[in-house]
Amino acid sequence: MSRMKASANRQVKILQEVFMIDQTELINQIREEAIVFDEISTAPLSDFLNRVGDARVVLLGEATHGTSEFYQMRAQLTQALIAQRGFNIVAIEADWPDAALVNRYVGHVSGGVPEHKAFNRFPQWMWRNQEFHDFVEWLRKYNSNIPSKSNYVGLYGLDLYSLYQSIDNVIRYLDLNHPHLAELARQSYNCLMVWQGSPSDYGLAVLQGENKDCREEALSVLRKLLEVQVAKGLFSEDEEVLDAIQNALLVVNAEKYYRIMWGSSTSSWNLRDGHMFETLNLLLSVKGEGAKAIVWEHNSHVGNAKATEMQARGEINVGQLCKEHYGDAAYLVGFGTHEGTVAAAASWGGPMKIKKVLNSHKESYERLFHETGVGKFFLPLLSPYQKKVRQGLMMPMLERAIGVIYRPDTERFSHYFHAILPEQFDEYIWFDQTRAITPLSLTAPQGMPDTYPFGL
Repeated sequence: MSRMKASANRQVKILQEVFMIDQTELINQIREEAIVFDEISTAPLSDFLNRVGDARVVLLGEATHGTSEFYQMRAQLTQALIAQRGFNIVAIEADWPDAALVNRYVGHVSGGVPEHKAFNRFPQWMWRNQEFHDFVEWLRKYNSNIPSKSNYVGLYGLDLYSLYQSIDNVIRYLDLNHPHLAELARQSYNCLMVWQGSPSDYGLAVLQGENKDCREEALSVLRKLLEVQVAKGLFSEDEEVLDAIQNALLVVNAEKYYRIMWGSSTSSWNLRDGHMFETLNLLLSVKGEGAKAIVWEHNSHVGNAKATEMQARGEINVGQLCKEHYGDAAYLVGFGTHEGTVAAAASWGGPMKIKKVLNSHKESYERLFHETGVGKFFLPLLSPYQKKVRQGLMMPMLERAIGVIYRPDTERFSHYFHAILPEQFDEYIWFDQTRAITPLSLTAPQGMPDTYPFGL
C-alpha cells in the first residue's frame, strides 16, 4: 500500500471516529429533547397546536403510503386542528372526483358515498382502509353538529389522475345546468376522447407530429364555464360549481401532462405538484378569508424540496411552494419509521401485499432516530426549539420514501434520497416500529389511472 493511500485511509478513519463521537452526542441530545409519547391517543396535542401557532396551512406527511400509525396520527392531529383551531379544509393526495363523493358524504349532501365505495382505482388501499374510514366517520359526525351545512369541513382531492372521469363530470354538470354549453363541451373534449383507450399515446402522437394537441379545446371549456359562473356570481357559493370548475381545470392540466410525459420526468413531476398547489390555493380562496387547510400527502410532496436532492434535479413540490407563498403560515410535518410492515405493491397496478419493511439504512436519519431507543416522539425543528438538535441534524443524510410500490431488494436505490431534515420539515414525528394499514373491501381495479403516476 502506498504511503499516500495509507495516509488517506488514516484520515478517513479519524473522520469516521469524530463523526461517531458527534453522532453519539447528537443521539443523546435527541433523546433528551424529543417530546415522547406512549400511545397516539395520549400524544400531547396541545403542545403541537401551540407550535403550529397561526399557520394557515398544515401539511402532514407520511414516509409510506401504507402505514397505520401515520394515518392514525394524521387523523388525531387533524381532529384537533379542526375542533380547536377552526381548520375547515382537509386536502388529500387523491383524485378530485373520488374525493368529491366522500366530501358530499361527510357534508351530509345527497349523492355522497363513504370512502370504501369511492376510490376504485389503483392503489385502492391508500384510501380504502380502516384508519381512513375511522377519520371519515369522525368528520361526518363532526359536521352533523355544524348549524349551517354550507360551512361544513370539506374533504378534497388534490391529485391529477382523473382525466376522463373529470371530463364526464364536467359534461354531466353542463347537461343539468347549462345545456347550451354541454354540446360545445362534448365537441371540444372529443379531441381527447378518441384517445380514451390509450391516453398515453396521445402525448406521443403530438410529440411525433402525427396529431395536433388538444390544448385549446380543453381551455375553451374551462373559459366558458368560468364566464358563466362569474356572470352569475356563483363561483364562491356553490360546491357543485367548484366541483365543475376544478374538473375542467384538471382536464387542462392533465392534457398538458400527456404532452410532456414523454420528455423529462422532472417536468411531469413539477406539473403534478404545481397542480396540487394550485388546487389547494383555489380551495383556500373559495372558502374565504378565514379558511385554513390540512394537507395529507407523502413526505416527498410535503417536505420542502429545496432541502433535498430534488432541487438538483430541478424538481419542486407542494411543501416548497407553500413555504414560498405562505412563509411561516405554512407548517410542514414529516413522519418516519425504522421497521415493521407496510401495505404496498411490487409493481404498478399489481396486487397489494403486506410487506416487511427492512431496517433503516445505517447512514439514514431513520437509523439515527432508531439509535435513540425511543419508540415514539415529536421532534420540533423550528427555532427556537431544540437549537442544538437542529444544528446537529443539518448534515445531509439519507431519508427513506416508500410509495405505493416497495422494492426491498433494491431499497437503497429505489427508496432513499439525501435531505437536510431541519430545512425540509418544521417538525418530525417518529415511530420506531410500525404496522401496515388495514385495507377494506378491495375490488378489481377499474383500469389504469388516466395519467400514469409516480409511485409517491
